[in-house]
Amino acid sequence: MTVSELNAQVRGEIERRFRNVWIEGEIVNFSAASSGHWYFTLHDATSQIRAACYKGTNYRIRFEPFDGLQVRVRGRLTLYEPKGEFQLMVESLEPVGEGARRVAFEQIRAKLGAEGLFDVALKRKLPPFPRRVGVVTSATGAAFFDILNVLTRRARSVSVVLIPTRVQGENAAFEISRAVRLANEYNDGAESAARIDALIVGRGGGSSEDLWAFNEELVARAIRASTIPVISAVGHEIDHTIADLVADLRAATPSAAAEIVAQRETDICSALEKRSDDLLRIMSYRLLEARSRVQRLSMSPVFMETLHQANARLERIASQLSPIRMASKVGDNKTRLGLLSQRADSATRDVVDGKMKDLSIFMAKLDALSPLAVLGRGFAIAENEAGRILRDAGQVETSDLIKVRLAEGSLRAKVTSIEP
Repeated sequence: MTVSELNAQVRGEIERRFRNVWIEGEIVNFSAASSGHWYFTLHDATSQIRAACYKGTNYRIRFEPFDGLQVRVRGRLTLYEPKGEFQLMVESLEPVGEGARRVAFEQIRAKLGAEGLFDVALKRKLPPFPRRVGVVTSATGAAFFDILNVLTRRARSVSVVLIPTRVQGENAAFEISRAVRLANEYNDGAESAARIDALIVGRGGGSSEDLWAFNEELVARAIRASTIPVISAVGHEIDHTIADLVADLRAATPSAAAEIVAQRETDICSALEKRSDDLLRIMSYRLLEARSRVQRLSMSPVFMETLHQANARLERIASQLSPIRMASKVGDNKTRLGLLSQRADSATRDVVDGKMKDLSIFMAKLDALSPLAVLGRGFAIAENEAGRILRDAGQVETSDLIKVRLAEGSLRAKVTSIEP
């Protein structure tokens, strides 16, 4: 047989017999190619074997291997026919002695720490009185209901906005980061009173595998990029994640995160109570002081003389306010009021009639200039997705969505071609 035929037969036999094997050894000569594939050699005290882990497989491995690391590898044996080289095609890989997640955690922490994502100077303070709190967590998990229970009981002025997401599983990290971005996008277009003032990102307790999504680099970068202050509340008090390090504030549990938000309202209420007590105390002191001053003045001869003069003035005024004189003045005033009312009604009608004539003229002019009248003659108004009126075909590109307003209703259209 030829060399090619021999290598093909050997490869078939090897792959049939060793299609799923576990091998333990130390990594040497590790290389991460620009294509995304990993190449390295596994060896023990006396032997070695070449290994490859392709890009389509290694993206699931949560850390990057390095020389000297003792690992346990699962894969299949094969023969690279062009060179007749025996090698192991790696399908999974984990460190021996220390879990893969711990190695990945340390690598991610070192990388993001070197970029400054954990810098204390970047952390923002919560607003003094958050009115609306966003919660990024599972809609069915206990964490959300714990947060809702605490805020309902202790901070009734705070409204809660749930941004539901999966918190564990293969795509959980992507969904959590997307939820954080959605909250920020909502704030960009919301009125000031409707904006989210703080975000609680987290979940209840679980295994390290369950909590792993909150260690992903994707989630860390989304939290750091958030313009809304973020409270990380993952697991129990003993659990620590990358999200805790990058967030503006860490809470030991989801309930503790809600307590932090509620405490703001409690602090303000306590401060108001203290200020109210201070104000009452000052007012009492001022009243006592004023009463003492009045008593001192009442004993003064000048005060008694002033009091006699005031009584004399009061008697003169009372004589001028006799019932007969008052009734006469009231009758005269009623007559004058009736005449003034008639004149006011007449003047009002004249003004209203004049304004109605002016309004009719202006309405006629407005109808003449109205774009709706133009639409009624068969014309249309085209707008881009941002609501800007299109006046030039160069303002859009093929596949853009546009809105076409007609005299009755409007259309959503997609640009299929552009003619200059």
